[in-house]
Amino acid sequence: MSQGSALLRPVTLGDLVLPNRVVMAPTTRCRGQVPTDLHALHYARRASAGLVIAEGTLVSPQAVPFPDVPGLFTDAQVAGWRRVTDLVHALGGRIMVQLWHTGPELPQAMTSSEINSAIADYRSAAANAVRAGFDGVEIAANGTYLIAQFLNPRLNRRSDAYRAGPRLLLDILDALSTTASHIGVRLSPYWSATDSTPPCPDYDPGEEILSRYDDLVRQLDTVAYLHLRGPASFDLDAFSRYRKLFDGFLIANNGFSPDTASAAIESGLADAVSFARHFIANPDLVTRFALDQELAVADKALNYSGGPVGYV
Repeated sequence: MSQGSALLRPVTLGDLVLPNRVVMAPTTRCRGQVPTDLHALHYARRASAGLVIAEGTLVSPQAVPFPDVPGLFTDAQVAGWRRVTDLVHALGGRIMVQLWHTGPELPQAMTSSEINSAIADYRSAAANAVRAGFDGVEIAANGTYLIAQFLNPRLNRRSDAYRAGPRLLLDILDALSTTASHIGVRLSPYWSATDSTPPCPDYDPGEEILSRYDDLVRQLDTVAYLHLRGPASFDLDAFSRYRKLFDGFLIANNGFSPDTASAAIESGLADAVSFARHFIANPDLVTRFALDQELAVADKALNYSGGPVGYV
């Protein structure tokens, strides 16, 4: 990759000036419920990214399938994240946080009051993100968690919830509209059984689901960006479906190399590309891209192990 690659060109995201189009994707690392100096070091070492999106961060003290996941619902968590954002900003970086609600085990069991409570939790967490110094928030509507459960009929068998599904995300966005200055959304319309841990055999994309996402994406004209996860098997053309429906800032994700990322940007399929596993193993990823250096490979056994090894 040459230093003139499209991936290394600056771009603006609202009033944020990104020096490059390499985005650090949110990655769950299970290093503590309250961010510590270890978290600050982790993100500071990756501050050269055009944009850092911090790991999925809980909006309320709910039970989750992973231990030691941070949140944004206590003063201690806000203070911990403030250490992270202050350091990233001191190093010239930009950092947003992904707001995450895992949802109930059976989404069809959610009552209207529970849904309203979830929306209120997002609003409170977004306000806390501002207090913590983040440049904005990303709504996690990907995977198989709360919002995605209401977008996919195969995960939510209650017909009234299915019909109201897209409304949940839109109501959350409306609730946050006066809270955070930059609000992005992450979607995974191509999510399949091979992506899920543990495997979810009922969650396979089909035309019905993709069309449902088509309708939703058309309504996301007020978001700061759309963070779109592609299919498990890399397919650059898969992004064209939603690029035609969304003319705002689009971040593409999943399986990109430096060359395919640059091609996506040159072709207009994306404005930036995010990387997860490459950033785990290569804190200096932008520099390695610029100098065409070989990339290190992460030891997956250390992804959720706790402590600094495999993290900083």
